[in-house]
Amino acid sequence: MTENQTDPWDPGTQWYDGEAGPLVRPYAMTGGRTQPGPTGVRFDLIALVTLDPAAPAFDDDTALGPEHRTLLELCRTETQSVAELAADADLPVGVVRVLLGDLLELGRVTVSRPVPPAQLPDERILREVIAGLRAL
Repeated sequence: MTENQTDPWDPGTQWYDGEAGPLVRPYAMTGGRTQPGPTGVRFDLIALVTLDPAAPAFDDDTALGPEHRTLLELCRTETQSVAELAADADLPVGVVRVLLGDLLELGRVTVSRPVPPAQLPDERILREVIAGLRAL
C-alpha cells in the first residue's frame, strides 16, 4: 500500500465518499436478499407502515442494523408509505421492502395494505349517496 492509499479494513476509514455517497452496496444492507422474509409479504408502494405499539423498545436491540433503525425512526413520528420511507431514508425501494420484512417478522411494525380495486365501492353507488345527501 502506498502512502496515499488508505486501508479499507482500518476501522478509522470512512465508508462515505462526498461525491459518490455511501460505499455500502444495497445487497450488503439486505444480506444479499431480494425478497422480504420467509413470510413472502409483498409491500406495495402505497402500503402504510406504522410502529407496532406492542413492540418492545428497540434502543437496546443490537440485532438491528442502522438502516432498520432509520426506518423505525421515520415511522416513529407518523405513519408512512413504503415509497415515502424509501425517499426519506434515501434507500432503494427494494432494499426498504426487505428491511421492512425483517421489522415485520420481529413485530416492530404493522403494515396496512391498500384496498384492492375490486373491493372498492362502485362509482355509481357513491354518486347516488352524494345525491341523497344533497337532497337532505
